[in-house]
Amino acid sequence: MTERVPASGTVHWVGAGLSTGSGLADLCERAARVRLWHRTEERAAGALAGMGLTGRAEPRAFTVPALAAALAPGDVVVSMLPAPEHAALLSACVRARAHFACSSYVSPEVLDQVPAARAAGLVVLTEAGLDPGLDHLFAHSLIGRARAEIGPDTPADYRLTSYCGGVPAVPNDFRYRFSWAPLGVLNALRSPARYLEGGAEVTAARPWEATRPLVLAGETFEAYPNRDSVPFVEQYGLPAAWTARTFVRGTLRLDGWRKAWEPVFEELRAGDDERIAALARELAAAHPTTAADRDRVVLSVSLTVEAADRTWSGGYLLDLVGEEEESAMARCVSRALALGVRHILDGSLPAGLNRAAETAARSALWLAELSDEGTDFDFRRDA
Repeated sequence: MTERVPASGTVHWVGAGLSTGSGLADLCERAARVRLWHRTEERAAGALAGMGLTGRAEPRAFTVPALAAALAPGDVVVSMLPAPEHAALLSACVRARAHFACSSYVSPEVLDQVPAARAAGLVVLTEAGLDPGLDHLFAHSLIGRARAEIGPDTPADYRLTSYCGGVPAVPNDFRYRFSWAPLGVLNALRSPARYLEGGAEVTAARPWEATRPLVLAGETFEAYPNRDSVPFVEQYGLPAAWTARTFVRGTLRLDGWRKAWEPVFEELRAGDDERIAALARELAAAHPTTAADRDRVVLSVSLTVEAADRTWSGGYLLDLVGEEEESAMARCVSRALALGVRHILDGSLPAGLNRAAETAARSALWLAELSDEGTDFDFRRDA
């Protein structure tokens, strides 16, 4: 087996969009060298100045060839680019024997390159942001706690729900503000959602029609399923002796969202791709996030396991409001990703594909580190 390539200490952070926050500053403190790659060197320098990082990271003009030419064995490339662009960066990493990290779901194009990366001794870290990322940490931690008390070989029924949303800190009439990818928000609603309910697979062709109320810390939200939840049963390693009664990963919105968005849903039912793209532009213009607005991130993961003679139930809740210096979204995504990069730098992640957490032990470690560094969340034990 090829040995893991030792980390060189150099981090290439590619992109300075809305999810680039204090995680970059953290790496500037801990890595030997950091380069920020942006559309132009001037824009990279401006982004560093805006974050108070002038002189602590080197600004660079990004193109894939320029990045590839700058890579050395053991460097770490952190992609903050849209998911479709990850594969090209990973390909450059494999050629240069550099490690790779991002916060996005694993795409088929990235997955295709994992065998070559593993054979070269490289770490490929994915799903290491907020959602996916922190949600995985919470889920693995809860499953580990329940497993220790119920027992992995004890027949039991379980219900696991994981909901995350970025919402306005001060609610508006529309119950939402757009800060990025408005078309992505609409297309996600157009995509069927598959999940487990009542012990059976359910597919919601229109996810918003499966919206239900969810009360968190006394506040009512609206939650609906998103994407395909079913593969995560295996990814989370739930015991085979436990039977899923509910397993759903989804999106959280402010109370009143479904009513406020009914005109949008009518368009989604009837519109073609061209009309939906135009609608996305209209909505982004009508309901933008301005410099005066503060965002709010809410992430709730809950698990209940019921055996014949005992029950374990608990959950995690993260509820964070953004500040003038940094949005809640940027803080959550960049801090979690930076922590993962640090574990590439210290050699604790093995070569091959890694996600933010794949064991309860790793989740406990990462959650403790995030908590010590100021990411606030609450754990509750219900039964």
